[in-house]
Amino acid sequence: MSINIVLYQPDIPQNTGNIARTCAATNTKLILIRPLGFSVRDKYLKRAGLDYWDKLDIQYYDDIYNLIEEKGSDKFYFSTTKAEKYYSDFEYPEDCYIVFGKETAGLPEKIHQQYKNQRIKIPMIKNKEARSLNLANSVNIVLYEVLRQKNFPNLY
Repeated sequence: MSINIVLYQPDIPQNTGNIARTCAATNTKLILIRPLGFSVRDKYLKRAGLDYWDKLDIQYYDDIYNLIEEKGSDKFYFSTTKAEKYYSDFEYPEDCYIVFGKETAGLPEKIHQQYKNQRIKIPMIKNKEARSLNLANSVNIVLYEVLRQKNFPNLY
C-alpha cells in the first residue's frame, strides 16, 4: 500500500516542513511539484521537518500532469474548497495520491475542470474571512482519514 501526499507548488517552507515530518512519521510518500516558493535548503523548511528528513520518501516533479499520466488519474484526489464532496465521502484506493494546492492560489483551473468528481473538501464555515485552513493542518486531516480507512497500516 502506498499513500502519497502531493503538494502543488507550495509557497511556505514551514508548511512543507511540517508535512514532511508527518509523512515521515506515517510512512507516507511526499511529492513536491515545482516550482517551489522556497529553496529546499531553507532553514525554516529544515527546522519544521526537524531530524525527519532522512526518514522521508520524497520525490520532485516539474509537471503535475506528467505525474497524473504516469500513475493513473483514477488514483488522484484533489483537495479544494471548491469541491462538492467531503474528504470523508470517499473510499481511497490502496495506492492513492492526495493533491493539495499552492497556499496562495490553490490548484490550476484545468484540474478543477478535468477532475471535478475527484475533488474533496474539508468542511468549514462559509465566510469570506475564513477562506481556507492551513495547508499542513489540511494534509493531516485528510491523511489520517485515509490511514484510518486502511486501519493505520504499520503504525502503532
